[in-house]
Amino acid sequence: MRRVAALIMLALAACAPAASPRPPQEPASMPLMTWPDLLERDRPEADHRIAYGDLPQQFAELWLPKGDGPHPTVLMVHGGCWTKAIADLSIMNYIAADLRDHGVAVWNIEYRGVDEAGGGYPGTFADVAAAADALRAHAPRFSLRIEPLVAQGHSAGGHLASWLAARHRLPAASPLHRPDPISIAVVISAGGLPDLEANKALGDQSCGAAVIDALVGRASAERPDVYADTSLARLLPAGVFHHIVNAAHDRIAPPWFGRQYADEVRAAGDAAVLYEIPDAAHVELITPEAPAWRAQRDIILQALR
Repeated sequence: MRRVAALIMLALAACAPAASPRPPQEPASMPLMTWPDLLERDRPEADHRIAYGDLPQQFAELWLPKGDGPHPTVLMVHGGCWTKAIADLSIMNYIAADLRDHGVAVWNIEYRGVDEAGGGYPGTFADVAAAADALRAHAPRFSLRIEPLVAQGHSAGGHLASWLAARHRLPAASPLHRPDPISIAVVISAGGLPDLEANKALGDQSCGAAVIDALVGRASAERPDVYADTSLARLLPAGVFHHIVNAAHDRIAPPWFGRQYADEVRAAGDAAVLYEIPDAAHVELITPEAPAWRAQRDIILQALR
């Protein structure tokens, strides 16, 4: 975990902007968390690891509450700028364990990053889609209730969770189109980056244009618009309820980015609620005791009730 924390710190340092494109936030009234504050803790462990493909990155971890079920279930997607050298699914273990303690099963998925063989387009998207659909296949075995299904993602995982919720809107000509994808009723994007074009415009303040380019692939005569099947903004309305959670001092996904995206969602006809959490940044969004996570847990418990 120390290695993961160090990689994340290096990545965030590289992403620090020379000048913010928006007015700076007011100083926090309390110290903000750093990645080691979270990642150097003892890491809780999942109950099961289940493969959904043949590659080593193609698996999900299931966090199963006590009791016979049926267990309400959350589909969880980690972030890390779509880049495995920055983060893997274990970054979500702390909040997955918290949900398990509150009687909610968690299907926490792994996928190939843009820095891995086969990652980017279409591999990263194909992986998360296969992982999500595998939940439906394994639900009876573990007595998982997947209707309604809530998807929660952090950072780049917020984009992928939202994309999964809109996957039924993919153009039929897209290589990513599949019939009858698993249905998601509610999506929570925590410090998410769902509008890839807008995120690319942030440059190195966020994940960087090169990462977005690697994620969406190259334009071609057959595929002139690389965002048509990759960016949630192009797939709206998704017909789901969007909870957009941003932290006041988040540099990767600044609050104005969440406001802008909430406006896009509502303009397209979907329902959206925007939450701006004071005295928090990117780390607090996946820290079990932080108000930024407790707000999301409350959303999840209410949606699954």
